[in-house]
Amino acid sequence: MEKRWILKEQGDVETVKSLATRLNIDERLANLLVQRGVTTYDEAKAYFRPKLDYLHDPFLMQDMDKAVERIRHAVDNNEKIMIYGDYDVDGTTAIALVYTFLKEFYNNVEFYVPDRDKEGYGISYMSIDFAEEIGISLVIALDCGIKAVEKIKYANTKNIDFIICDHHRPGDTLPEAVAILDAKRQDCNYPYEELSGCGVGFKLIQGYSMRNNIPFSRLKKFLDLVVVSIASDIVPITGENRTLAYFGLKFLNENPRPGIEAILNVSRRQQKGYNKLIPKIKRDLTINDLVFMVGPRINAAGRIEKASNSVKLLISDDPAVAYKLGEQINELNTERKSLDLFATAQALEMIRTDEKLLQNKSTIVYDPGWHKGVIGIVASRLIESYYKPTIVLTLSDEYITGSARSVKGFDIYDAVDSCGDLLEHFGGHTYAAGLSLKPENLEEFKKRFEDYVAANVDEKMLQPEIEIDARLMLKHIDYKFYRIMKQFAPFGPGNLSPVFQTDNLIDSGNARIVGNNHLKLSVVHLDISGYPISSIAFQQAAQHYDYIKGGKAFNICYHIEENEWNGRKSLQLNIKDIKPELEE
Repeated sequence: MEKRWILKEQGDVETVKSLATRLNIDERLANLLVQRGVTTYDEAKAYFRPKLDYLHDPFLMQDMDKAVERIRHAVDNNEKIMIYGDYDVDGTTAIALVYTFLKEFYNNVEFYVPDRDKEGYGISYMSIDFAEEIGISLVIALDCGIKAVEKIKYANTKNIDFIICDHHRPGDTLPEAVAILDAKRQDCNYPYEELSGCGVGFKLIQGYSMRNNIPFSRLKKFLDLVVVSIASDIVPITGENRTLAYFGLKFLNENPRPGIEAILNVSRRQQKGYNKLIPKIKRDLTINDLVFMVGPRINAAGRIEKASNSVKLLISDDPAVAYKLGEQINELNTERKSLDLFATAQALEMIRTDEKLLQNKSTIVYDPGWHKGVIGIVASRLIESYYKPTIVLTLSDEYITGSARSVKGFDIYDAVDSCGDLLEHFGGHTYAAGLSLKPENLEEFKKRFEDYVAANVDEKMLQPEIEIDARLMLKHIDYKFYRIMKQFAPFGPGNLSPVFQTDNLIDSGNARIVGNNHLKLSVVHLDISGYPISSIAFQQAAQHYDYIKGGKAFNICYHIEENEWNGRKSLQLNIKDIKPELEE
């Protein structure tokens, strides 16, 4: 699928020059900073050298004082507390964080993760009944609950109090909980709205610690869980999240908890060149490592079996126990891969053979046999082939359950909300949502969802785009440039690794196909002398090899990265897309 290249607005010239002078860096790097909202020396200092002092006062969050006071009252009166959370990475890391924190000084605490198939997303009636049975009087709900109005009413009839810690959009009515911590509340003036669910949990324990003379130094070890949630839930790595992620990676690389160490080792074991005699993995983990290695494995337990196993893994302080659990979860992840690849293949065939679906502005596919735990992954995969707002549906008990994913610029939550009267439940974000409905409402839902998308989506949204930070000449790429740019990390949404465009290039004569359709190049400018730079274009050989091998000029957009081979390090261009020079 052809991609549009969009050059971002460049920084104000005078601001860029001034910042480059103050920082003694290349103006091209200063331009990248200005694009990220960093325009002064002090802002640059805070950006490059984050401090935990930059974290916001948790009591700026609406209801924080109520939440902290209710927990203190429960502890003082030896009430039984339940830590409750969603079954994905954000929920399980949040449970592990709050549960472990409380267990350090209070024993009368349990944790609970709902069963994906029996209870579905969020707070369930089943869990409230169970809480009553075992004598729970306070539930701390994490990464869910903001729309559980009826469930909280039910809990109140049983004298079970709820503290809700969520980061999803509230509905028109808030639940009647003791406290609701959610920066997206309209009446909440907290300075940062993009915390993960685990991040809200961290603010809760930060607030509790401040009121109960627990030093902040005791909270730092929980930042590894927070960064895993930030990476896996794909929240913006800006503002407070960037500080949390920066230090979370630092602590994770220095001394990961046994559960995360176990996940890293079992995932590394499957990599080419693994040496089983080296028990510790390299301590240079990035957000991408968490997204692709750690997150999917923590998720796999909840997708295929019981998410409680992921919590047990994350709270374990015994390396042997953690490693055993890590191996079990890794096996579940392997099973998950098979299920999602099978369902994806079926879904792609459905679309390919349905002319109406091909013409629609949205994609909705349904098969009652697909595993509920993988439909979100399938939706993301379908967008890679058919770039449209997408919903994948399956049958779970008597309801049809779905996961929705969107394309850039289109709010899929609003689209689902427009059909809310047909749904039993829904919730989510701008780019991802979950929903359930009765089978008899399926056809009307498909029609109304498509009508809403067709009326509200811009045609440009249906073509994938690559945002380019700046144009660059090859001569500007050296290790000094790269080392400073690397300090822009951690990279992620809102602070993506810079993408550059360079035009009028040719291959130096070494173009070849490697691996599975990957194109290996050494690029130079057509009409400017200089040393060739090694480049790799993953999954692009079939489209571009013949053209480039013919010696014709082309343009590229790319990331700059460091490649290590046989102990030697060198800079490499990771090419995202290639266009013939004539297209420009």
